[in-house]
Formats: sequence, C-alpha cells, structure tokens
Amino acid sequence: MDLESVTEELYGLRPDRFTAARNARVAEARKAGDRALAEAVRSLRRPTLAAWVSNLLVRERPAEARSLAALGDGLRRAHRELDGERLRELSRKQHAVVAALARQARRLAADAGQPVGDDVQHEVEATLHAVLADPAAAGEWASGRLVRPLSAPVGFGAALTEAPLPEGGRGTGGPERSAERAAAPAQRPRGTGARRTGGRSAREGTVGGGEAKADAEEKRERAEQAAEERERAERERRERELREELRRAEEEAGAREDERERAAADRDRAEEGLREAASRVDALAAELAEAERARRTADEEVRIARRRFQEAERAAREARRRARDAAARPGRRGSPP
Repeated sequence: MDLESVTEELYGLRPDRFTAARNARVAEARKAGDRALAEAVRSLRRPTLAAWVSNLLVRERPAEARSLAALGDGLRRAHRELDGERLRELSRKQHAVVAALARQARRLAADAGQPVGDDVQHEVEATLHAVLADPAAAGEWASGRLVRPLSAPVGFGAALTEAPLPEGGRGTGGPERSAERAAAPAQRPRGTGARRTGGRSAREGTVGGGEAKADAEEKRERAEQAAEERERAERERRERELREELRRAEEEAGAREDERERAAADRDRAEEGLREAASRVDALAAELAEAERARRTADEEVRIARRRFQEAERAAREARRRARDAAARPGRRGSPP
C-alpha cells in the first residue's frame, strides 16, 4: 500500500464512502508500522459533492477532458494574442461544451448511485470554466482529485464576454488592459491537491491561524463523519425494515403458493374422480345397451316361438277335425273320398 494508490482509490469513491474508507487505510498503515503513510492518508480531505462529480467526469470521460483542455489552450492563446474573432468563436463553443459536459457529469453521478441537483451542476460548470481559463486548474482537474469545485478568474471571464474588439485586435482599455487580463489566470491565488483554500501566503505566514484552520477543518470533518454515521444508521435501519417486509412478503407468498398447490392437487384429484366416474358411467351405459340388445333378441325369439307354437296348434286342430269327419262317415269306408 502506498500513498498514490490509496489516494487514487479514495477519490474514486462516492463522498459518503470516503471517510470510512480513508480511516480504514489509516488503520492499515498504522498496523503496518508506517506512521508517515498513516498521517499522509489521514490528511486527505473528503471532496464535496460537486468536486466528486467533476472528478467523476474526468475519470470516466478522459477523451472529453482532453478536448476541453485543448479548447482552453485555444481560448488562452486567442486571449494573449488579442485575436478577437477567434476569441468570440471559441467563447461560443466554450459555453456549449461546458453545458454539455456538466449534463453528462450529472448523468454519470446518477448512474453511480448519487443523483445531484441543479446547484451541483452549476458548480461543475464553474469548475469547467476554471479549467478553460487556467492551466493550473486544468492540471488539478485532470488529476481527478479535486476537494472543492474551482472557479474561473474574473478577468478571464470578462474578457470572453466583452463587446467585439475594434480593428487592430485591441480590446477596450488598450493593450495594457488586455495584457493584464491575459495575465489574470496566473495571478489567481490557488491551492493544490487535497488542500485548496486560496490565500496560501497568508496561511503560511501565520502558523497559529493555520493550526486554527486545521482544527476547524478537523471539526468539520468529524461533523460530516457523524452526519454520515447517522445517515448510514438510518439507511441500515430502513434496510432492516425492508428486509423484514421482504421476508414477511416472501413467507406470505410461500403460504399462498402452498395453498395454490393444495388447491391444484384437490382439483386434480376431483378431475380424476370425475374421469373415473365418467368411465364407469360409460361402462354401465355399454352394459345397459348390450342388455337391451339381448332383451330385444330374446323378445324376438319368444315371438317367433309363439308364432310357431300357434301354427302347430292350428295344424293339430285341423288334423283332429279331419279325423272326426272321417270317423263320422263309416258307410263310405273304402270309397274314394
């Protein structure tokens, strides 16, 4: 573990995760016996939300960052050379590019799980304007480790928006005024790295004031950390509640699924019973039809037998009648009938 890798890691995190991760790295360095690294890591300051969004843009969109830096080079060159036409052209492009990049940074923040509002987007836009105006600011932004949003020097912004230059390329106020404006970016007081406050000479000149500022910064950080802890505790409480609600919902869903399965099993059994009953009804119907056919056959056979019996009975009566007639005519025995 070294300072560079830890710094790169920490400034890639969302602000709400920065302090806990930094403290963990401090503890690791102390455990390893590297007190200097522990102190260096402890001195790293958590970025504001706008600074983090600006860092996120340069980390996630390096090609756009290089294009913005190139645009800034062109603007400053046109400013130094008093090229009014080129300055106005690049100025119009500047506003469109900055607005587009700020919107893109806002989308990246939302994708990273940290949506931001219009105020943060405006601070990102101010940072991008500072990058265009000041090569030192461009270098800080390119590192992806801003702690505070940047702001462009007043002179540079005024030069980009003033009235068109008269012939000869001289702005209002003459070459001396234009030269002063061209020099303005280098004259803006700036901090570097994780400590940006402006007025460095005043801080270095007053040790007591620096200690007081460090104490105030430490108190602010502790307050921010306490607020983060409260937010984390609230999130954890809410997560527990949601997990409990989810568990109950899953149990209820499981119970309903069991009921549905039991109902489906009962329905299947009922349907099977109906199929079996229908099969039995079909078998009985077939048996009944067969019995009906047998009955009709038997009835037909009885009718035939009765008819034959009647015919035989008529034949017998006829034979008896003839026999009686023959017995009643004795004198004519032997005569032909």
